[in-house]
Amino acid sequence: MALSRAACVWRACSGLVTGHRLLLPAAARTQSSVSGQLLPRTSLSSPPWPELLVPLEEEESRLEEQHAAVVSTVNRRILQRDFGRLFAVVHFSGRQWKVTAEDLVLLENRLEAQCGERIRMEKVLLVGAEDFTLLGRPLLDRDLVRVEATVIERTESWPKVHMRFWKRHRFQRKRIIIQPQTVLRINSIQLNPALT
Repeated sequence: MALSRAACVWRACSGLVTGHRLLLPAAARTQSSVSGQLLPRTSLSSPPWPELLVPLEEEESRLEEQHAAVVSTVNRRILQRDFGRLFAVVHFSGRQWKVTAEDLVLLENRLEAQCGERIRMEKVLLVGAEDFTLLGRPLLDRDLVRVEATVIERTESWPKVHMRFWKRHRFQRKRIIIQPQTVLRINSIQLNPALT
C-alpha cells in the first residue's frame, strides 16, 4: 500500500512508521543538552572575534594624537629639507598633469606667454615626496607650494587628415587638422616650510 507524502509525515511524527527517516527544518530541531541553544553557534549567529567596545572619546583622542604626531613629523622634514625629490599634480589647460622637476609637458593649445617666459602653475592639487603627500581640497594654498615652468617652444602639430567618404554616392570631404602646441619645462617645485 502506497502512502502519500502527507500521510508519511504524519505517521513519522506520530511514531507509527518505523525505519523511515524524516528531515525536519533547523527551526524545528530540539534543544541540545550541551549548549542549551536552539540553533548551533555559527559565524552568522555570533562573530568569531570578541566584541570590542571602545569608548568614542578615547578613540577620538587617540586619532587626534596620531594626527598631531604625523603633522609634526612632516613639518620637521619640510624644515630640514629632508624629503628628496618632490612631485606635484597640477591642473593646467583643462587637464591634470603629474610633474616633477625638469619634466617636459606638451600642451595641446596655445598659451599667451612667449618663448623663454617663466610662468607659475597655481592650481596645485597635491604635492608629494617619498614619505608624505599633501592633498588639497580641492587645491593646495598658493603660499604652501610653488610650481614654476618655462615656455620652451610654441609650435603646431603634424597635419592630421580627416577623410569622410561614402562609396557609390560621389561624396568625399577632406579636412586637414593642425593643432597648436606649447612645450613647457617644469623648473622647480618648492614647499614652504610653514605647514600648520
